[in-house]
Amino acid sequence: MKIGIVGSGLVGSTAAYAMVMRGVGREIILVDLDKERAIAEAEDIFHAVPFAHPLTVRAGEYADLAGARVVIMAAGVGQKPGETRLQLLERNTAVFRAVIPQIYKYAPDCIIVVATNPVDVMTHVTAYIAKEQFGIPSHRVLGSGTTLDTARFRALLSRHVEVDSTHVHGYVIGEHGDSEVLTWSLTTIGQIPLDEFCRMRDIPMTADIKADIDDKVRNAAYQIINGKGATYYGVGSALARIVSNILGNRRSIMTVCTPREDIEGVKNVTVTLPHLVGGDGIEGEFVLPLSEDEHAALHRSASIIRGLLDDLAISEGIA
Repeated sequence: MKIGIVGSGLVGSTAAYAMVMRGVGREIILVDLDKERAIAEAEDIFHAVPFAHPLTVRAGEYADLAGARVVIMAAGVGQKPGETRLQLLERNTAVFRAVIPQIYKYAPDCIIVVATNPVDVMTHVTAYIAKEQFGIPSHRVLGSGTTLDTARFRALLSRHVEVDSTHVHGYVIGEHGDSEVLTWSLTTIGQIPLDEFCRMRDIPMTADIKADIDDKVRNAAYQIINGKGATYYGVGSALARIVSNILGNRRSIMTVCTPREDIEGVKNVTVTLPHLVGGDGIEGEFVLPLSEDEHAALHRSASIIRGLLDDLAISEGIA
């Protein structure tokens, strides 16, 4: 099965490498405006194939995306000094308006997975273009959302309670960003509510400890970027898992984002909730029994994204 990746920078190339290591798909095509970079990344990753799984990895043009089941959209522009977030969004929207039609021209049946930040807004933009220009339903467009944030939450919590992270169940929802919501009220360890588990094991779980974990999850990207300039291993692995679940029709529950008519009273917005991810993209969503505070926080998060979409609508016609 063919997978396309548009944008062969750190995130796109790391996603390709992660898929080679996991054996996801059979052919990976890297497309980038910087053709030399795409060729170099594809060759470097292909040289890892003998140590992993028998995939073909190569650089190509948009036409080479023909037949791709999934295309990862990792292209975009960086923020300039003194540039506002809205200005950055407007420039990235212009990039998407040019690129998304090229993807659908050659791979009209693909599912697009958006990785470009701010991922909630750019996923909404992609779905808008897909629907308005090509009549493609929004369930075939999804963003990586808080997949990585959820993994960070579970990893940090597993370290604190000293239990394998596969037995830690908790979600991060809302914006992939500062207003994201950690669903403490629903978090369990081996199906045991978190606070009860900690009492059983005599593990401290105070408000201060929760606040510290929350801070580390919410601000992880800032810390990593300060230290090394960018984040890519975590999100690359998250993208590999999303694509694997789509290609394998695994119907996994993942915290990805896709447009919704209503989230906590906020209309026509894209933020993350747990979704059923399978061969047709988004195959279902789940309404969580949140606490009152978590409901309010999710409303605030959705309102922030809706505000950015409203701003873009003035200049870009996005609704």
